[in-house]
Amino acid sequence: MSITTTHYPLHPTVAAVTERIRARSAAGRGAYLARIAAARHRAASRGRLSCANLAHVFAGAAGTDKGELRAGRWPNLAIVSAYNDMLSAHQPLERYPALIKQAAREAGAVAQFAGGVPAMCDGVTQGRPGMELSLFSRDVIAMSTAVALSHDAFDAALCLGVCDKIVPGLVIGALAFGHLPTVFVPAGPMPSGMPNAEKSRIRREFTEGKVDRAALLDAEAKSYHSAGTCTFYGTANSNQMLMEAMGLHLPGSAFVPPGTPLRDRLTAHAATLAAGITALGANYRPIGAIIDERVVVNGIAALLATGGSTNHTIHLVAMAAAAGITINWDDFDELSAIIPLLARVYPNGQADVNHFQAAGGTGFVIRELLKAGLAHGDVLTVVGAGLWRYTEEPYLAEGELRWRAGASESLDTGVLRPVAAPFRADGGVRVLRGNLGRCVIKVSALESRDFVVEAPAIVFDTQDAVVAAFKAGQLERDFIAVLRFQGPRANGMPELHQLTPLLGSLLSRGFRVGLVTDGRMSGASGSVPAALHLTPESAAGGPLARVRDGDIIRLDAEARTLAVRVDAGEFAARTPAAFDATPVFGFGRELFSTLRAAVGDAESGARAVGAY
Repeated sequence: MSITTTHYPLHPTVAAVTERIRARSAAGRGAYLARIAAARHRAASRGRLSCANLAHVFAGAAGTDKGELRAGRWPNLAIVSAYNDMLSAHQPLERYPALIKQAAREAGAVAQFAGGVPAMCDGVTQGRPGMELSLFSRDVIAMSTAVALSHDAFDAALCLGVCDKIVPGLVIGALAFGHLPTVFVPAGPMPSGMPNAEKSRIRREFTEGKVDRAALLDAEAKSYHSAGTCTFYGTANSNQMLMEAMGLHLPGSAFVPPGTPLRDRLTAHAATLAAGITALGANYRPIGAIIDERVVVNGIAALLATGGSTNHTIHLVAMAAAAGITINWDDFDELSAIIPLLARVYPNGQADVNHFQAAGGTGFVIRELLKAGLAHGDVLTVVGAGLWRYTEEPYLAEGELRWRAGASESLDTGVLRPVAAPFRADGGVRVLRGNLGRCVIKVSALESRDFVVEAPAIVFDTQDAVVAAFKAGQLERDFIAVLRFQGPRANGMPELHQLTPLLGSLLSRGFRVGLVTDGRMSGASGSVPAALHLTPESAAGGPLARVRDGDIIRLDAEARTLAVRVDAGEFAARTPAAFDATPVFGFGRELFSTLRAAVGDAESGARAVGAY
């Protein structure tokens, strides 16, 4: 359908931040656009292959696909998938290639499964050695995507992925082939399970020894119970929201449940769309042209407005860099000051993404941001010009896929609110600065009393040490846990999900507690004031390595400061705690040693220096 849009003036801060990013990125962006322009094929890409090369491309093709690939008339679509059937979020992707291939044929195209990318689950590896591979799996996925597309036989791509590092990795890999149009294809959330308040209560009671493991497992199994994405608003669902806000999905497709007729039609239509936007036709829309400074700002705005995952203060930086665009945490912080919090979805509230979708979903958020001038409407997307298309919602009419105007008013103001009456006047993430470095804090779920914590430090080197101290009753007091040596260079920056229930338990009993770390917590960060991603990291000589037990730390999210109250001369004279650089083995960690050695800091996207 066509929609009537009204032009709303851009907020001055959004305009200023965008212009600052554009100026800062001018050289890198210009070089990137020149590269993708040089790579553009005006005929079928495989036409440039030698006869032997081309014969390999269609040797295994079936039916009419072989003839069409040989003739070179139809575009060839690459399917790059993160399918595996252990991850509930990716299990639905098993059926997608067949749907895509059939839809491609009907649209006058061929689709080939170009390659798979690894997909690990942070929910499974939390607290385990495998978690140290998690962050770096993003760049492995990017490289795997590049391998899949390296045959230079494709005219467009469809990227199938959902969860934490997977979508950012797919985006980074696709941007290395920025001359190719690329459509991202989601799987959708599982049905709602155990209410989040009940799940949180049982987790706390297990931490406190009030219920046994059987009760905890029963609660978790009722929460994560079927195929589809986990329904809390962590990184996986933040990914899906971002793909819509950045114009890389079909409008309104992020949170349509798997295994439904609408989901299948959207998947098939993604192939139809990809076939129609290649360089062979008049509607060429390469991903490298779509992701520009305005689209990156739109992604940040949507993340802040929904209280999304802090992981994207790392991933969005890396994704932008892959398109020749340089952003930093100051951009997030300045936008956060003027973008209101519009959503309350667990862990920022008790609703899940199904409730969020029912209340109006991403389309409502995008509409509100556009009306308030907090997002750029004049952008290119996979469906054409303008972000207003992403205020629409898909539906089936007599089996036909159509779009209509989405909700213009929230259907549940306990979950979703307009800009005129937000949950908070500012966004979900703030940047803290001080004599310990720079870090981010997720404030969207904090009570006002927890915005400022000043207490003695208790210093730990591992997550397990914090858990052991809690079980031993050593944390029954006001304190700030300082957890060092958790940055990218130290151990791959694993998520510290285990700390949320125990620190939350202490908070609920009236203790003043907080966390300061160079590690990350992602969607797990909620009610506990947690200063995350501290940079420079302690393993690289950052100030956190000089903090000692008993030092008074002030974490002030109101003033946006983080400081240790120690005389500057004394603090500088301290010998930093030594990081144990003994090589680690087991769970494949030894294979990632080169990435740990080359990685940059969290604010630069935790990417290998000079990689992209």
